[in-house]
Amino acid sequence: MSLIEGLLQTSSTVTLLGTVLFLLVLYLRSSGSSSEEQGKEPPGPRPLPLLGNMLQLDFKKPYCTLCELSKKYGSIFTVHFGPKKVVVLAGYKTVKQALVNQAEDFGDRDITPVFYEFSQGHGILFANGDSWKEMRRFALRNLRDFGMGKKRIEEKILEEIHYLIEVLEKHEGKAFDTTQPVIYAVSNIISAIVYGSRFEYTDPLFTCMADRAKESMYLTGTASAQMYNMFPWLGPWINNLTRLKKNIADMKMEVTELVRGLKETLNPQMCRGFVDSFLVRKQTLEESGNMDSLYHDDNLVISVTNMFGAGTDTTGTTLRWCLLLMAKYPHIQGVSGRW
Repeated sequence: MSLIEGLLQTSSTVTLLGTVLFLLVLYLRSSGSSSEEQGKEPPGPRPLPLLGNMLQLDFKKPYCTLCELSKKYGSIFTVHFGPKKVVVLAGYKTVKQALVNQAEDFGDRDITPVFYEFSQGHGILFANGDSWKEMRRFALRNLRDFGMGKKRIEEKILEEIHYLIEVLEKHEGKAFDTTQPVIYAVSNIISAIVYGSRFEYTDPLFTCMADRAKESMYLTGTASAQMYNMFPWLGPWINNLTRLKKNIADMKMEVTELVRGLKETLNPQMCRGFVDSFLVRKQTLEESGNMDSLYHDDNLVISVTNMFGAGTDTTGTTLRWCLLLMAKYPHIQGVSGRW
């Protein structure tokens, strides 16, 4: 008895015992609720307390784990990313049924903590509700006006290809990493649509922005970022998150500065790109007395960074794979020119 009393007088021991009891109660409650809901939700592997199904996940390739689980539990199943319950849709038919046939019901995104660091609920990628709908509608309409998806965009692409070829020819047929020049070329085409002009490949501001966007996309996919999504309280101890936050702050500052320059030379009768159109819309609403619209600086800056982050990485990666495969299969090069 004296031993127990002595232990209980130690604050660290009391804290430890309290934590163990709390976890035990939490586990018993989750086990009870899980058994009650078992018949109401999709099947899936049994989760551990707090950890969920983390030990079953390959953090570098989580999609591989989910595909394997779908073979056992079907095209709709439940997994737990830490304490968070997630219903997974696997396979073309199931995903189409949800996202196309029932688009209204499945329209919202689950904004994970790492992506919330990007958007803070603004922009067109990691947002929901009226703000997302309005920004998406405005972006699609104006991007089409500036050539996206139309033959007019070919002029900008062909112009940029000449600059890209100049860079490639400097290597005189020797092996080199195509990542940087391809990323710069894609970023410049987006710049022409968003800002109304391109940058030189040697422009320090441009190279920093393009490289930082690429690094940020990489950081959001790291295992430590996935851990942060499951356990946000780990944030202060995750180095990749610190780097990501700095990148985001720098990107916002640089885009804000570019927007300020365009605002100073704005001509409502001659919009140069997406930013000009947004500023004109914002100005029109303010002049009509609407000072609390969705067209504010945060939505503009985040929307612009969204376009660069999403467009540059996806298109750049696809083009690099095309270059690699055409180098391996030279006969395809002639065929591709006729497409």
